[in-house]
Amino acid sequence: MDKHTVSTRYWHLLDDGRVQCDLCPRYCKLKEGQRGLCFVRANQENQVVLTSYGRSSGFCVDPIEKKPLNHFLPGTSVLSFGTAGCNLACKFCQNWDMSKSREIDILASEASPQTIAQRARELNCRSIAFTYNDPVIFHEYAVDTANACRELGIHSVAVTAGYVCEEPRREFYAAMDAANIDLKSFDEQFYYKLTGGHLQPVLDTLMYVKQETDVWLEITTLLIPGHNDSDDELHRMSDWLMDKLGPDVPLHFSAFHPDWKMHDVPPTPAETLTRARQIAMQHGLHYVYTGNVHDTQGNSTWCHSCGHLLIERDWYELGRWGLDANGCCESCGTQLPGLFEAEAGHWGSRRMPVFVGDKSA
Repeated sequence: MDKHTVSTRYWHLLDDGRVQCDLCPRYCKLKEGQRGLCFVRANQENQVVLTSYGRSSGFCVDPIEKKPLNHFLPGTSVLSFGTAGCNLACKFCQNWDMSKSREIDILASEASPQTIAQRARELNCRSIAFTYNDPVIFHEYAVDTANACRELGIHSVAVTAGYVCEEPRREFYAAMDAANIDLKSFDEQFYYKLTGGHLQPVLDTLMYVKQETDVWLEITTLLIPGHNDSDDELHRMSDWLMDKLGPDVPLHFSAFHPDWKMHDVPPTPAETLTRARQIAMQHGLHYVYTGNVHDTQGNSTWCHSCGHLLIERDWYELGRWGLDANGCCESCGTQLPGLFEAEAGHWGSRRMPVFVGDKSA
C-alpha cells in the first residue's frame, strides 16, 4: 500500500471470497482490486482500504453560512475541503466535478490531519468543513482530522447526505461539532430513482444526530421542480421533522439549478421556496430558510416568539444583529438555539482559496 492507502474497520469477508464494505447502506461487495461505488474505498489484499487518505481536491476559506449553517458561529470563516467520489449517485448533483470524479488525479493537495488543524488556526478559522463531496466515504481521514482540530479548539462541520451505517455513524459524529445533512426528498422512489439510495437510512441518521448526540444539526432540501416540491410531500416531510426532531432544527430549502444529468429540468422558482418555507412554518418549525436565491426575508433569522429580527442576511453578508451577549432575542429574551458569540463574525461573503500542506501530491 502507498502512503495514501490505509486499512479500515467497517467490512467483513464473504463466503465467496469477496469482501463487503459495511460503511454505508450500499454494502458494496468487492472482488480483489475492485473499488466501491464511492471510488475511494477498494478491496486490496482481501480487506477494504481507503485510497485517498491525506489527499484532497483543494482548500478554500468560506463563510460558515455557505455550508449552510445559520445557527453556528454566524459570520465566522470555515476552512473547507473535500476529496473525490460519493456513495450516492444523484442525477442532480451540484458538485459533480468532484463527487462523480473517478480519477485520483483530481486530488492535487496533500495534507495530514495535523497540518490541516494547524493551518486552520493560522488562518483564524473557527471551524473546518468536510464538504464538496460526502465525508462519509473518507471516514478515517475525516475523523482523524476532526480529532486533530479538536485538540486545537477548532470545530468540525460535516456537510453530508447522512447515508451511513450505525456503527461508523457513532464514531463519525462523536468527532463532529456540527452537521448539515441533506434530506433530498421525503419519498422512497425519489431516493431510489434519482440517488441510487434509500430514504430510511437518512431518516435514521437525522434522528440519531438530534436525539443521541450534542452535534448541532441543520438540514437542507434541494427543491427540484416536479420531483420533490409538491405540497403533499412538503406537508409530510414537515410533519415528520416536527414530530421526530422538534421545532428548533433549522431547515434550508435550496434552489435547484440544472446540472449533471438533469439539464432538462428548469431552475427552481423563488416562489416555490417561499411556499415550502410557509408550509414548514405552518407545521410549527421555527427556523426555515431559503437558499440559492436573493431573499433577505427567507435568509434571515427571526425570533419565533415575538417576530424580532435576530440575524439579517443578504446572501452571505450579515446585517442587523438582534441578539444579546447570551444569544437571546434582545427584544423578548427568548433563547436562540445554536452556538453564538456576543457579536457576529466579520468574514462576510469572501471565498478565499488557500494552500494547505507541504507539497502537491
